Amino acid sequence: MKILVTGAAGFIAQRTCEMLLDMGHYVIGIDNLNDYYDVSLKDYRVELLKDHDNFTFYHNDIENYDVLEYIFNKHRIDVL
Repeated sequence: MKILVTGAAGFIAQRTCEMLLDMGHYVIGIDNLNDYYDVSLKDYRVELLKDHDNFTFYHNDIENYDVLEYIFNKHRIDVL
C-alpha cells in the first residue's frame, strides 16, 4: 500500500513512517522542514527514513499545488 505522510520529519510523523515502513508499506513523506524548531533534528529524522528502500521524501510545502499534483500522479497514493 502507498501511504502519504505530511510533516514526515516531525516527531510523531517520523515514528509513524517508521512503523508503516516496517510493516512493508511504501511511504511517501513530505515536509517543508521549516525552522519552527531545530532543522538539523528534522534532517536527522529524514535521513533515518531514507535508509528504507520503500520511502520517498519530498522537501516541499503541502500548500504547493503543483508539487502535490506531481506526487499524486507519480505515486498513485492509496492512503493519505
